[in-house]
Amino acid sequence: MADYLVIVESPAKAKTIERYLGKKYKVKASVGHVRDLPRSQMGIDTENNYTPKYITIRGKGPVLQELKTAAKKAKKIYLAADPDREGEAIAWHLATALNIDTDSDCRVVFNEITKDAVLESFKHPRPINMDLVDSQQARRMLDRLVGYNISPILWKKVKKGLSAGRVQSVALRLIIDRENEIKNFKPEEYWTIEAAFEKGKKPFDALYYGNGQEKIKLTNEAQVKAILAQLKGDDFNVTSVTKKERKRNAAPSFTTSSLQQEAARKLNFRAKKTMMLAQQLYEGIDIGKKEGTVGLITYMRTDSTRIADTAKTEARQFIEEKYGKEFIATTPRQAKKNTNSQDAHEAIRPTSVTRAPEDLKTVLSRDQLRLYRLIWERFIASQMAPAILDTVSVDLQQGDVMFRASGSQVKFPGFMKVYIEGSDDQKEEKDAYLPEMAEGDIVKATAIEPKQHFTQPPPRYSEARLVKTMEELGIGRPSTYAPTLDTIQRRGYVTLDTKRFIPTELGEIVHQLVLEFFPDILNIEFTAQMEKDLDAIEEGQREWVDVIDAFYQDFEKHVQHADAEMEKVVIKDEPAGEDCEKCGAPMVFKLGRYGKFMACSDFPDCRNTKAIMKQIGVKCPSCENGEIVERKSKTRRTFYGCDQYPTCEFVSWDKPISRPCPKCESLLVEKKIKKGVQIKCTNEECDYEETPTQ
Repeated sequence: MADYLVIVESPAKAKTIERYLGKKYKVKASVGHVRDLPRSQMGIDTENNYTPKYITIRGKGPVLQELKTAAKKAKKIYLAADPDREGEAIAWHLATALNIDTDSDCRVVFNEITKDAVLESFKHPRPINMDLVDSQQARRMLDRLVGYNISPILWKKVKKGLSAGRVQSVALRLIIDRENEIKNFKPEEYWTIEAAFEKGKKPFDALYYGNGQEKIKLTNEAQVKAILAQLKGDDFNVTSVTKKERKRNAAPSFTTSSLQQEAARKLNFRAKKTMMLAQQLYEGIDIGKKEGTVGLITYMRTDSTRIADTAKTEARQFIEEKYGKEFIATTPRQAKKNTNSQDAHEAIRPTSVTRAPEDLKTVLSRDQLRLYRLIWERFIASQMAPAILDTVSVDLQQGDVMFRASGSQVKFPGFMKVYIEGSDDQKEEKDAYLPEMAEGDIVKATAIEPKQHFTQPPPRYSEARLVKTMEELGIGRPSTYAPTLDTIQRRGYVTLDTKRFIPTELGEIVHQLVLEFFPDILNIEFTAQMEKDLDAIEEGQREWVDVIDAFYQDFEKHVQHADAEMEKVVIKDEPAGEDCEKCGAPMVFKLGRYGKFMACSDFPDCRNTKAIMKQIGVKCPSCENGEIVERKSKTRRTFYGCDQYPTCEFVSWDKPISRPCPKCESLLVEKKIKKGVQIKCTNEECDYEETPTQ
């Protein structure tokens, strides 16, 4: 019989840790929380210091009974839930349920699931940190007070199934505010003058800069024509050559936020998928007989870029052996603490750099390997020397017309040999070579072309950009980003179109009502301050009851006002202009979870429904009778199919276009690639494709 009982959250983690600890230890899993507030009621006594009413979660009775039975047989019990506020709260709930003294040394935490880290953590058990528990409890109760007070009002005034959360409402506001910016955007005209030059038969490009004394912004065609009229001949004088050496530093190791952003950019992963895969890599993967099951990365919910000294040392040794001593950072990178960062854990990194991605191809799934490679490369690069770039800027002048050519070359790749951080604008930094030039040289212009442009509205939020914005504003914390984005999509408040968030009509209605009756909930500064108050509880600077009371006293008045004054919103069905093919009654447009759809007006006697089909102006290449329409899959992914389905089963993930392939007359489609959109022929035997456009 085991002398010690260890309780963790995950069954996968339990097997790994039991093997590390040996025969005297029995490791069991609670499978997450065992107690929570009841789902059927508020569960918070607002008249009695906000006392929470915790109950055993439905379905967890057998798990809890098994843990109680094992606890009676053990000499000592250790609670080893995850090393964050949520994990501390789970440990406290377990201690309460199993009658464990919270002041005893019952809590062990480890940032990585490796043998050394686990064994070391059991040398330093500690009491449960009640400040962490109180902070998590306060967050949970605030979310419950907001959700369970506002949601019933929305059910009564709008429709059932709606919700409004403390963080999700602000995320929805950001998306809607951006949509309004786009709608109200007024494009402004501007021009550029691009020129092709030649020096000693070596071509290079330059852009119009100004008159030699100052930079001039080109705003109209008349201005451009006046500049071009000043030019006489093709000769330009080289008036200035500026050469500089520039250092470029590596990005730090991942935080939860930056991992979600980079996985979206480089791997096309949704935030939810990124966190699921990271959890698997953290909890442990069986990598063979030599090591067995081992955690491959450190804990994945963190807002710190701090790295343990032992990990830095291992990385520097690896870099020297693989790439050479000159690739090691001369000064180990120091973590910069964000003002909103709690710095409770290390950054996300591999538990050992010696486990290279190529060595794990046979034991990891494709997506696990891709995410692990991203984490591994980012960490290695963060400990490498800066890249050194030679930059050159050349001014070319004729009279009062000056062009400027810029170039850069990688002199020493440094960290760029392993990894380069992605960017939301998808621009790639490439070497731009300029021929050798000196002041007084003459170069020839081979072409000068003016181009008209218009300013573009700000882009809609992608998941990566929205997570970054929420982090910068102090909205939410690492553990909340993915669930928040998932919630606003499940509620039907937003949809994703080409990986960008678009608010639905339902989302607009809910947002407007919350904005009118609960302005503090949508106030970004208010929500960010609430996060700071929760952090202050964690640091022992505030009492959780005081924080909740300060919020609820005013919030309760808004709830009473909204319940009395909010008018019922009637979402009227609009005629669809066609009859039901099943019963002949008129079809109408209804507003559902994912936007509008068509339904029979004779509901519930007739339950016929149809998706609204958006035609794209392309004839079906398969049956030639139908039209191609835009559709949505069950996972809300856009695809294109024939409107004669199921008679015609033509489908395409890529958007067809109306003109045929000039080579073979087959269907052309728009394929989304990293550089933008590329038009390609669908005929496998035809190689026709066009230059990508942004």
